[in-house]
Amino acid sequence: MPGEKLSYPGRNYLFAPGPTHIPNQVLTAMNVPQEDHRAPDFPQLVKPLLEDLKKIFRTKKGQCFIFPATGTAGWEIALANTLSPGDKILTSRFGQFSHLWFDLVTRIGLDVEVIEVPWGEGVPVMEIKKRLRADKERKIKAVVACHNETATGVTSDIAALGKAMKKDLKHPALLMVDGVSSVASIDFRMDEWGVDVAVSSSQKGFMLPAGMALLAFSPKALAKHKSSKCAKCFLDIKDHLSTNEGGYFPYTPSVPMLRGLRASLDLLLSEGLDNVHARHFRLAEGVRKAVKVWGLKTCAASPKWNSDTVTAIMAPPSVNAAEVIHIAYHRYNISLGAGLTQVAGKVFRIGHLGDNNDVRMMAALGGVEMAMRDAGIRIKPGSGTGAACEYYRKTAKAIPAFKAPAAPKTKAKRRANK
Repeated sequence: MPGEKLSYPGRNYLFAPGPTHIPNQVLTAMNVPQEDHRAPDFPQLVKPLLEDLKKIFRTKKGQCFIFPATGTAGWEIALANTLSPGDKILTSRFGQFSHLWFDLVTRIGLDVEVIEVPWGEGVPVMEIKKRLRADKERKIKAVVACHNETATGVTSDIAALGKAMKKDLKHPALLMVDGVSSVASIDFRMDEWGVDVAVSSSQKGFMLPAGMALLAFSPKALAKHKSSKCAKCFLDIKDHLSTNEGGYFPYTPSVPMLRGLRASLDLLLSEGLDNVHARHFRLAEGVRKAVKVWGLKTCAASPKWNSDTVTAIMAPPSVNAAEVIHIAYHRYNISLGAGLTQVAGKVFRIGHLGDNNDVRMMAALGGVEMAMRDAGIRIKPGSGTGAACEYYRKTAKAIPAFKAPAAPKTKAKRRANK
């Protein structure tokens, strides 16, 4: 049939910045018979999940929530449960997802002031600090920030933003952070950075299917819930506060997703968050070295903005980046991220987050090299993969010393031994 995807042997290589590959342990954990979510022993699953999520967000003071929803719903949960119609919000826009959160703010009746930033840069900490310093009447009730902008491959300095707000200015505004593509992948420290509401979701660093919004609220944000007047029902944390305490949910959860989350948290915590972050840096750095050798540029305006979960690569002006994506998918069974709105047709994106390792990234880079050459981008075959190969080799973990196995004894030697 025209337009029908061809059938390929082997697995599809999923290198969009979400959804990501799901580990076998997680898939197995989710493949269970249906369970009673009101069963007497159900809290034995739920309570440890909520506690272990705090370790991923790196908060001891905060409270975590699990909603059967998406990251977009997470944004609304953060805003609607802490603010009231007409409250003033300060945010910045420098990519598709920072734009979408801005759009959601306006659509639920909040007054938003937006700082426009060139795509390829991140949260403008000094400009936000300037605006907050001028806010003598404390009308700004929240600052909304996107930690990792996947549209452009940019990571912002939330630690510096939190310091500017909480320590330098002591401004009372809430700090709300979109950590959808950063939490469980790159360094995120809720308590240390002064984050009041952190939003994430299941399909990226948590290595699950889409369909689960994961949030953490600080004590300050929880207190604001009592006075918030934004309309909410399904997304109200009030019902979760009462039912989660006993280990249940106010409505039917996706139990297979909860089982998968248990397996995902076990994998992340057994590897160790610092090791998870270091692994993501290594994988990203190998990709960046390949891009440099190819003679191409990333969308990130300077190395300080580089994301360790996704690299957005600028195609030459003569090539539509969408063609690289089209060829990679239909000819080589590789899914890459597309350029969005302002960078549509200008960039293609390689996701390197979640359940990935050196060899899987080498496969991605090899496929991308073939697709780029097919699309007319003049690169030397093997140049990028070679650069990544050498980097991964030199930075690979140490292995035990090799000991050659003893040679098998011949018949003559066996007789001599007798």
